[in-house]
Amino acid sequence: MDVLLALAAGAAALIAAAAILGSLGPRQRVGRLLRAAPRVSVAEAIALGRAGGAPYVRIDGRIDSEAEFEDADHRPLVLRHTRIQVLEEGGWRDLEVAREVVPFEVREGLDGIAIDGEAIAEGLVVIPRESVGVVGDLGERIPDDVPDDRPARLVVELVSSVEHAIALGVPAVDPAGRPRLGPGRGRPLVLTTLEPDEAIRILGAGSSTRRRVAASLLLLAVGLLVVGLALFVLPGDVLAASPAPSNVTGSDTRSPGEGPGFVGALGPAFVAMIGIAALAIVVTLAWVRLTTDRRPPVPPVPPRRR
Repeated sequence: MDVLLALAAGAAALIAAAAILGSLGPRQRVGRLLRAAPRVSVAEAIALGRAGGAPYVRIDGRIDSEAEFEDADHRPLVLRHTRIQVLEEGGWRDLEVAREVVPFEVREGLDGIAIDGEAIAEGLVVIPRESVGVVGDLGERIPDDVPDDRPARLVVELVSSVEHAIALGVPAVDPAGRPRLGPGRGRPLVLTTLEPDEAIRILGAGSSTRRRVAASLLLLAVGLLVVGLALFVLPGDVLAASPAPSNVTGSDTRSPGEGPGFVGALGPAFVAMIGIAALAIVVTLAWVRLTTDRRPPVPPVPPRRR
């Protein structure tokens, strides 16, 4: 009974940790991609795209376009995402999403590669511009069944043609024969105008507590599963109390009456040790990734002159 209880509790903790990690959304994956994607030059990305079968890579460069449009502040934009959201029990929900994008590319020196702007979704990481109010402030843009006093906000994400950008994707050649960076290999197209540390901080805003809870549940699950497996594998007579030691006839005295078992079998013991070590490494890496503060270090304050 103790074995089943430990295994069931471990499985429940593991499911809860997976559910919390799933609630963080797909943008958490973008942060990992920013860290892991190999960086190549724009010229190398173009060569990979023309060769075919290119991997998922990162490029850096300046955004350029011949078709940019201006906003109210006369900034030359290549992409603008506008979302109207209302606050519900599960968080902010999109009511209206508007996407404006023109053809643009990322250039490095004389080399440039087009970006598939229509494919950019959760991979857009910029500093959002927010305006918070209530539904009544938005007038006829909100359905009538939404109460006027419900909190609402307008979120605008902009990309300008005068900014430096980081793009992650798979280089390829479009039907017109031009090199283009887009999603692929089961990964999204990512575009950010921020440094990786700052982009990861924005992606993880508001979710640090959930990441720590998920990491704690993961450690608890591993501990309970190890205890359950140990209770299942260890002989019952070893764990049970007895008034006096006694030998079981017809069996190996070193086992609980079921033959020699694993006594003297170094192979399974060695495999078990390797498995426990690998599990400890995985849990440690998961804990570090989930609990590390991604904010950039604060620069030291220079001493004052007297």
